[in-house]
Amino acid sequence: MNLSDRLTDDMKQAMKSQDKFKLTTIRMMRASVKNLEIDLKRPLDDNEVLDILSREVKIRKDSLQEFKNAGRDDLASGVAAEIEIISQYLPEQLTEEEIQEIVRQTIQELGASSKAEMGKVMSALMPKTKGRADGKLVNKAVQQFLQ
Repeated sequence: MNLSDRLTDDMKQAMKSQDKFKLTTIRMMRASVKNLEIDLKRPLDDNEVLDILSREVKIRKDSLQEFKNAGRDDLASGVAAEIEIISQYLPEQLTEEEIQEIVRQTIQELGASSKAEMGKVMSALMPKTKGRADGKLVNKAVQQFLQ
């Protein structure tokens, strides 16, 4: 079952169980997927759906931080719950140690030694960590190794 079908099935299940919050969150995700399908005039594959879901989680994490900084715990709790629901559809996230190991191996493979080669390293790393690690964390790890 692909990711779009899974979202649809989970939406139906949320309707049956009358879980309004989960239903609303899944509908927002499906709307984002549908909008891109309309723009591209074709159905999306799982990687493209993962990109959308990852982007939605990133947006919500940024919002969560802003709400916490503003002292809006009421809004922060709702956004945190949305992140938890969306994260169920994403692959298992890499730990910081796993990211550093992947970065170290990639730098060795490419023979990179200076920050001038950071673009080359990042372009090789992003397909390996796509959907499984935040780009900021990967970038930070690369900067630590290329000093």
